[in-house]
Amino acid sequence: MTAELLASPDASERSSEGEFTDGLFARLMAAAALTVIAVLVATAVFLLIRAWPALSHYGPLSFFHPRWAPSEAAATSSTPNPYGILQFIYGTVVTSLVAMVIAVPVAIGVALYITNLSPAVLRRPLSSLVDLLAAIPSVVYGFWGVFALIPALGPIGRGLTSVSGIPLLGWLFQGPFFGYSVFAAGVVLAIMVLPIVTAICREVVDTAPRAEKEAALAFGATTWEMLRLAVLPRSRSGIFGAAILGLGRAFGETIAVTMLIGNNVLTIPHGIMSPGSTMPSVITNEFTEANQPFHLDSLFVVAFGLLSLSLLVNVIGKRIVGRVSEHIA
Repeated sequence: MTAELLASPDASERSSEGEFTDGLFARLMAAAALTVIAVLVATAVFLLIRAWPALSHYGPLSFFHPRWAPSEAAATSSTPNPYGILQFIYGTVVTSLVAMVIAVPVAIGVALYITNLSPAVLRRPLSSLVDLLAAIPSVVYGFWGVFALIPALGPIGRGLTSVSGIPLLGWLFQGPFFGYSVFAAGVVLAIMVLPIVTAICREVVDTAPRAEKEAALAFGATTWEMLRLAVLPRSRSGIFGAAILGLGRAFGETIAVTMLIGNNVLTIPHGIMSPGSTMPSVITNEFTEANQPFHLDSLFVVAFGLLSLSLLVNVIGKRIVGRVSEHIA
């Protein structure tokens, strides 16, 4: 009876229809994946093509100096490249590092509380509230930062600049502090990257074996000792990967950072209390007024460098998180 059903025309037609559907579905999914890759490659190629006139005229290495002076571009060809981007790279990296120094400890604390300490009824609402921070537009963060965060940071900034007598901290926090600064941009950036870092830390921390946590508590360990001995050692690599992914996310933030960093594009800022510029901020501020020779082309050099830097950091972070997932599996 079963053989007759399998040999029936209806079963054969259903089998052929299923094979066609599976094949069509596989092709559609492959096309979607290739589309993502194609968009990324096309974007990189487009930026490189638009940046090529400046790269070929001045040379790639000539951009690595800290002076951005488009008004000098109209001089003779013997004039050195006036489009130095070193201060923008510095501002981008330092602002992002300030954000990660603030965001990562907070994200670890939030992840530990949600997964191990909070009542079960609060876990989902707390997770949702943290994730909602990612839904706030960047310009809203910037507007809030200008009118609320900078005044609130005034006493903190003036207190930090008072440690000028300490060798390393004196350089890092040298003042005066006027509000618009690398520090202010880093603080608002920390809030913006907190959701992604917290989400990954939460997933990593939650993979710690329950048996090991219960064993630590059974041997008389306190809650902190249980977290320190049974949870954090297994989560260290994943937390580092989350920080790297958050760093890659921070590199590309534009509007809020542009509104708070001060946009001093002439030199590398002295410490984090001074105004500065980032790679996204200089593109945002100048692309509509780029009318000097190779000015717009040099902005495309900045954009291509930012894309390369962000992709590199994200690839490193995803590899770290992937290795942690494989180890846990």
